[in-house]
Amino acid sequence: MGELKLASPAFKNNEMIPAKYTCRGEDINPALEISGVPSNAKSLALIVDDPDAPAGIWVHWVVWNMPPTQKINEDSVPPGSSQGVTDFGRPGYGGPCPPSGTHRYFFKLYALDSNLNLGPNTKKSDLENAMKGHILAQTQLIGLYTKK
Repeated sequence: MGELKLASPAFKNNEMIPAKYTCRGEDINPALEISGVPSNAKSLALIVDDPDAPAGIWVHWVVWNMPPTQKINEDSVPPGSSQGVTDFGRPGYGGPCPPSGTHRYFFKLYALDSNLNLGPNTKKSDLENAMKGHILAQTQLIGLYTKK
């Protein structure tokens, strides 16, 4: 099976995220490619956050109960997935939108041994608490974005 990996056809690890996927573009999620999912994984979860935000870590996307799939298409989540509330105050993807400078965006993927029973107002901290004891593997992809 191999090691859990996350990549994107839109940008490489530690490289710039195209403006299309930010608040200055279409503000849609980039496509993501997943490999090495453990065979006993029942679901995947994804958290995207920015540790460089002035007020502390800013949450851009919270997704759980994704099937152990090989990809996430651009501007969508796999059928059956649930999305929680971001720091933009709404569910769904909120693209990079730094006030200044270059920020790092961590796309953190988790393979879980179960589905999670969480509601629509779930935040990152709720998801992290629910995942405790259920993480089989995890990986991350880091994208960068600079306000122009």
